[in-house]
Amino acid sequence: MKKNSFLEGTFIATLAIIIVKVMGALYGIPFYAIIGEDGGTLYSYAYNVYNLFLNICTAGIPLAISKMVSEYNALEMYKTKERCYSIAKRVMFIISIITFFAMFVFAETFAVLIIGDIEGGNSLNDVVLVIRTISFCLLIIPYLSVLKGYLQGHKYIAPTSYSQVFEQVVRIAVILFGSYITINVLNKSVSTGVAVAVSGAFFGGLVAVLYLILKIHKNKKEFIKESTIKEQVVSNKDIVKKIINYSIPFIIVSIATDIYGLTDMSLIIKGLYHIGFTASESELIASIISTWGVKICMIINSLAIGLSASLIPNIVDSNVRKDYKEVNNKIVQSINIITLVGLPLCIGIAYLSNPIYFMFYGNSAYGGGILSLLVFASLFASFHIVINMILQGLNRFKYVYINTIAGFVINAMLDLPLIYLFNKIGIPAYYGAIVSTLVGYTISFVIAFSVLKKDFNVKYKEIFNIFKKIFLPLVAMGASMYLLSYLIDYNQLDSRIYAFLRCLVYGVVCGGLFIFLSYRNGLLTDVLGDKFLNKIFGKFKKKTKK
Repeated sequence: MKKNSFLEGTFIATLAIIIVKVMGALYGIPFYAIIGEDGGTLYSYAYNVYNLFLNICTAGIPLAISKMVSEYNALEMYKTKERCYSIAKRVMFIISIITFFAMFVFAETFAVLIIGDIEGGNSLNDVVLVIRTISFCLLIIPYLSVLKGYLQGHKYIAPTSYSQVFEQVVRIAVILFGSYITINVLNKSVSTGVAVAVSGAFFGGLVAVLYLILKIHKNKKEFIKESTIKEQVVSNKDIVKKIINYSIPFIIVSIATDIYGLTDMSLIIKGLYHIGFTASESELIASIISTWGVKICMIINSLAIGLSASLIPNIVDSNVRKDYKEVNNKIVQSINIITLVGLPLCIGIAYLSNPIYFMFYGNSAYGGGILSLLVFASLFASFHIVINMILQGLNRFKYVYINTIAGFVINAMLDLPLIYLFNKIGIPAYYGAIVSTLVGYTISFVIAFSVLKKDFNVKYKEIFNIFKKIFLPLVAMGASMYLLSYLIDYNQLDSRIYAFLRCLVYGVVCGGLFIFLSYRNGLLTDVLGDKFLNKIFGKFKKKTKK
């Protein structure tokens, strides 16, 4: 194994996550055909509750462990670092047992909270079944998070990235084969098929755990070192306190994201039902916003997740060494990377939302329209993730709580009013929930950016310059998509293959134009740097010569 630099780690982690998310989106095509719309809604119920519990017990741990390992490494406190890892595994075991029992026992309570008293959709027993089935994943996935944090703290990003791919392959295999055999071969109910499918997360996690254990065991010498200084004595109690203190902000951010989803799902269902939508329509729209549309948008969030894996150890290392210039550079570069990649992706997906949604899930009265706006909520979510990672890496925990809670409260307060307002003025009512999320994130950004400016004198001039430089390539890309539509009608939804080929042509032509103009006006160099670009283009040239 070799350690990865900030950009290299970001590139590897993001690439792996994109592969995982693309697989996650693609498997939805046959899976959706197997389980149908009601099964898809049931599946989204299970994962929304599971993600909430998973984030309670794991969201903070890998990044907290990564932060502590990086911190102790920078201080050459190697023995303390290994004790931290050992204690984290024991703490995680206790937490995973508690959360498993809580989710299993209170499954019916969550089912009632989600569907309430509406009739005509999935039954309460069906929702309880899938929630209880997926709860078993909490016995294995939390331990996996500790292993990932330990490796990422040492700046070994590649093994954790590969483990995600292996995990997803196994998970998808169980989902597709398990649901198909259960429903079409054994002739069991759709709810039973969905229950089998959600168990795939358990088996995928088990494979990933075994892979990382093997990697750590084979490379022990890379982790256990002798210190050249006398280590400061840190008690086990202090280590546990530090793990908890570092984990809580990460957990709050992740839980807030899931609560955004759960709140929107619950309020959308109730709000739409009250203004005249049927129970099935309300459930379908809510599942598109919270699960199926999000799966397509996850290619944007992948960048933020990849950045987080590489950002934490690097920004902590710079902060411990009091290299504030480098801290400033990492902050600006992180925001610029998301802007460079996220904005053109958002515009492209929004423009091609109908064929893209059709390509994954078939014809839908609501899917394309929802996706065209939902993709921008995913971009805002990416900024939110990275900005809060920066604040946490710099120990500004209080402001993480403030900006996250403020954003959530605004989102929850605006959901129903905007749903009713949009319905009144003739705009699709469900857009109200997405707009309320955008407003909530905006409030969070204002608070977070103000703190970074005040405490670290972060200079946003470079970020504004990037927005100026990206404007012309974005306009050119948008114009090229518009002109290309006269030659290729992307809204002709006759076949998934043709829809894919049309989107591919748009992506190559219009995306290629954006990359070309961004390279010519120096945008790529400003964001990624000459060294990284030369490394990428150097590899490309070598392959071309061969």
